[in-house]
Amino acid sequence: MSELQERINKLKLFKERAPIRIQTLGQFRLWRNNIKVKSKEWSRDKTVQLLQYLVSNRNRNALHKEKIMDHLWEDGDDRDFKVALHGINKVLEPKRASRVEPKYIIRQGVTYKLNNEEIWIDVEALEKYIIIGNEAFELNNKISKEAYKNAIEIYQGIYLPNRVYEDWSTEEREKIQILILGAYITLAEILLAEKPIESIRLAQSALFIDPTWEDAYRIQMQAYILKGNRPQAIKTYQKCVAVLEEEYGIEPLPETKKLIKEIEEIN
Repeated sequence: MSELQERINKLKLFKERAPIRIQTLGQFRLWRNNIKVKSKEWSRDKTVQLLQYLVSNRNRNALHKEKIMDHLWEDGDDRDFKVALHGINKVLEPKRASRVEPKYIIRQGVTYKLNNEEIWIDVEALEKYIIIGNEAFELNNKISKEAYKNAIEIYQGIYLPNRVYEDWSTEEREKIQILILGAYITLAEILLAEKPIESIRLAQSALFIDPTWEDAYRIQMQAYILKGNRPQAIKTYQKCVAVLEEEYGIEPLPETKKLIKEIEEIN
């Protein structure tokens, strides 16, 4: 078994065994020992906010309490933080003894971070699958396809849709969008020759996320030609032109123009 395949298998096993699983894509949900936590267990929105903030900053160094409060609550105070933190720990470890250190929220003085080794988080798994897919690309198509498909399966929608107006969530949301668009397009490229219809579907999924993603139009144009549907390939180009003009007032890239010229010259 290759090292890349082992990494895929470990990711799958981690999801099965992780005592805490968090979904942030499409909606926010949490499972504790495979049981979904009900909304009433959170009691306060600030508790949910604090956990979501820690998820968004999971790969940074431990965060200072004051910095966390500044980012989350303009009118927040030390009591708000303590209550929210207590709420998180109560949800994650309802049976933890009072004098036992929390397992999932690591505290170092006045700094805090998630214990990533014990919590499965959808965006973290998605990113790791895409990294594997990228590493396997051109080396092992089978592994690359499996990795990208796993990432796409995880993607259920935008990151924390109930926090789209919160500045602290923007960076992660934008990163995930770029990653998943790349996964859709790269998988579509891999499948183009053998499954052009699937490539069209994958490219369309990318366009649902970003209607201006020009790579997706090129994939669809190539796929339609492979299926012998020249008119639809031309229509796809025309739609690309219209969308780019409407959204940004720009023309398609030279490589897109070159492709339509080749298509128009087909007898």
